[in-house]
Amino acid sequence: MRYILTGTPGAGKTTILRRLSALGYATVEEAATAVIADEHARGDTEPWTRPSFIDKIVALQRRRQMQSVAAAPLVQFFDRSPICTHVLSTFVGHPIPATLSTEIERITRDEIYDRHVFFIRNLGFCEPTEARRITFEDSLDFERLHEQTYRAFGYHLIDIPAAPLPDRVTAIRTALSQLTTP
Repeated sequence: MRYILTGTPGAGKTTILRRLSALGYATVEEAATAVIADEHARGDTEPWTRPSFIDKIVALQRRRQMQSVAAAPLVQFFDRSPICTHVLSTFVGHPIPATLSTEIERITRDEIYDRHVFFIRNLGFCEPTEARRITFEDSLDFERLHEQTYRAFGYHLIDIPAAPLPDRVTAIRTALSQLTTP
């Protein structure tokens, strides 16, 4: 059972993911942040401006997802998915590359991720980082695009509203128990 955490940048997905990991769940970190860090280390300060950025994210997402199969724990949480990469590509104005379309076809056909997605709502602000250079106003547009795109691809969103971290983790665990109880 592979579940996606999604939402706008700065909504707390990574913090939630790390708490879930500390509770013993298998987790997979976001790929885009890793790609940005790698590109920054190579001297590229704005890798997202190039269409090849999307291909690099897709390749890392696929690699990480395939590696997670080897561990095969009962429940896995992923910080983002190729659907998020589709949103990113659309948001920054890049065409959807064939690698991304093919990956979305694969994850859909092979039912890689559960169709229930944990939609982590914004916290009312967005702190800029080296990898996150988006205004709060733009992050709200990005959040809406995520919601629309996931629904368009047939996913069901489980809303996780802004709240203290323990409450958000409890909401996810409660929803998870309802999803996994026969």
